[in-house]
Amino acid sequence: MRLDGLQTITRRAAGLLVAVGAVGLVLMTAIIGWQVFGRYVLRASPDWSEQASLTLMIWYVSFAAAAGVREGFHIRIVALTNALPARGRLALRYLSELVVLSVGVAMLIWSSQLVVGTWSHTIPTLGLPRGAAYLGLPIAGALIALFSAERILELSTHTAGEGELDEDPRWS
Repeated sequence: MRLDGLQTITRRAAGLLVAVGAVGLVLMTAIIGWQVFGRYVLRASPDWSEQASLTLMIWYVSFAAAAGVREGFHIRIVALTNALPARGRLALRYLSELVVLSVGVAMLIWSSQLVVGTWSHTIPTLGLPRGAAYLGLPIAGALIALFSAERILELSTHTAGEGELDEDPRWS
């Protein structure tokens, strides 16, 4: 698959992740609102609300983090990068993306073990396997690794000294 085909797929996937994250945030806010209303107005909050909102939060934060890798909207400090010559900037960007890719792979592996290890436990108030609450983590880890690999491929098309690497092209 060519890089532009991969970019089209990952751009759509990141857009979907942001949309799912937004829906998850709205749902969690509604659930917590219902819990507060139930507690203070009805004098009985629903049993399921806390676990449901925590489960949603694990999923939508993980997906938003993965989208952030693809879209480049994570915070980064560029003082060292900007002080380097073009080759040094390129090398540092490669190193940074390799670290992010490694974190994504580690997240995929270890959170998969967490999912498997907790699948047999049930969340009492939801009736769902505990592993289902954590299933978004290995999915996000795989996507973080994929998105970082895409960024490495993008960097490989850049020749040191041919242009500036200060700004992420997605934000210019």
